[in-house]
This record gives sequence, C-alpha cells and structure tokens, in this order.
Amino acid sequence: MITRSNFTLSRCSLNTATIKHANLAQAVDAAAAAGYGAVGLWRDRVQEVGTEEAGRIVREAGLEVSSLCRGGFFTGSDAEHARAAVDDNRRAIDEAAAIGACELILVVGGLPANPKPGMSAALDTGQPERDLRAARDRVGQRLAELVPYARERGVRLVLEPMHPIFCADRGVVSTLGQALDIAAPFSAHEVGVVVDTYHVWWDPRLAESIARAGAEGRLAAYQVGDWVLPLKEDTLNSRGYVGDGYIDFATITSWVRDAGYTGAVETEIFNVDIWARPFGEVAERVAADYATRVLPYLG
Repeated sequence: MITRSNFTLSRCSLNTATIKHANLAQAVDAAAAAGYGAVGLWRDRVQEVGTEEAGRIVREAGLEVSSLCRGGFFTGSDAEHARAAVDDNRRAIDEAAAIGACELILVVGGLPANPKPGMSAALDTGQPERDLRAARDRVGQRLAELVPYARERGVRLVLEPMHPIFCADRGVVSTLGQALDIAAPFSAHEVGVVVDTYHVWWDPRLAESIARAGAEGRLAAYQVGDWVLPLKEDTLNSRGYVGDGYIDFATITSWVRDAGYTGAVETEIFNVDIWARPFGEVAERVAADYATRVLPYLG
C-alpha cells in the first residue's frame, strides 16, 4: 500500500474528475486514506453540498484544496452570452474563495459556431462565428471584467491551454505561449497558467514556455494525465494513468521544477473505464504512479 510512511505525498493531489462518480466526501476520503496532501475540486461536487460543507469536509480530512475547476467559456460573441459567462464566473470565484481555493482553473471556450461541447457546428451564420482570433480576443476582454472581482476575493484566475483537438468546442487557447500572451496585461497574482500534460505535451515550444511562465511568476498549477491510444470516440474521455501512454513526465516535470513551481501536482483523468473502478483502488494507483513517474523529478 502506498502511504506517507513510504514517501511523502504532501504535494500529490487527487482531482475529483479522476473518480468522477464519487461524491465529495467519498473523493476526499479516498485521497486522505491514500495519504494525499490535497484535492482538486470540480464545481459540481462543491455545489452538491454547498461551499460551507465542502470546505469543512476537506479541512476535517486534513487536506488542502489545490484548485477549483472550472470557470471560463468566455468566447460567446453576443452580449447575452458574454453577460452570462461573467455572471457564472463570478459565482465560481465566490465558490473558490469560500472553500479556500486560491486558484480557479479556466477552460476558455470554443468557437461561437459550436452550440455546445461535442456537438456539430451550428448553421453558418457568418464568418465571425468561426473567427478564431476574435474568439481569443474575447478571452482577454472577459478576464479584464473579472480580474478586479477575483482580486478582491483572493482568487487567481488560471488559464488552461487545451490540445488543438478541442479548439472548436472547448478551448481556443491551444498553447502555453498563447495563454501567457493573454495573461500578460494582468499581474502574475491576478492571472496565471496551468500546465496540464495531456493538453500541452506535444508543443515544440513547451520548454521555453514553462520557463517563461516561471520567470513571470504565472505557473499556478501542474496537472498530469497520460496520452493513450487508441483515442476513444469521445476524445475528452481518453486520458490514461500516468505512465500508460506517450508523455515524457520526467522531462516535463523537470522543466516545471526548474521553473520554480513548488505547488501541488494534480492527477486529472477523464476515462470511463477508470471511473468504473473502486475509488480507493484508483487513488492508490494514482499515488503509485505519482511516486514513480513524477515525484523523483520534482526535486
């Protein structure tokens, strides 16, 4: 059994998406039993019990909250969608502050031509609906509206670049460099970035972008999950356990370490087969993979 008596798991965090079918108490219990130091929470699990109860559950287990997922979806091109996005993200900021999460992860959103993640494109309503540059510009505009609100509540907004296969429907920001450029007008305490290996492992400029994020003080979170083949029909749920696929965790973790990152390492896996396994079994496997594939390279 992997426990703290064998080595430290103080920086190991279990993202609740990895055991998607667990409620918040079950997820926290699984992480605490395996010796984790933190959990990364998704808003649906927090909302099921309320922020006060969610914070209590985590605190009483002796864990930290490494992040809250997710805010974002900023790219709607009309005033109604823009207002709805800002309002929802303000609620997310409030939730993060209430549970003690200093980082709110943002999935920025896809093209307006996409009516909902995973769906076919809407009927052609004009070129602006497919204007990728305009969609990315709107991310910066929504950040400018939200930063003062988040700053007052002690929450940093954290941009998550996503693999290009999700550009149409979930994330028009595809590289860490793009995320850093969008963050640049704001202070490092206001807007940061997350390195999620599943999304950025392929980027030929990843090393220099991680170094830049560290130098700018924007490296806010590190999430791990592996790229395994064959991809499932729903590519969103194709992640694998760390070490089961093609990602060089030793190298990427070393870059993150050298950039000065000292925070938690969240394992975030979307995979229906893993979701079907017992929660404790998954937590133990994640801890073992962290111990062998990540921890030795954290320094």
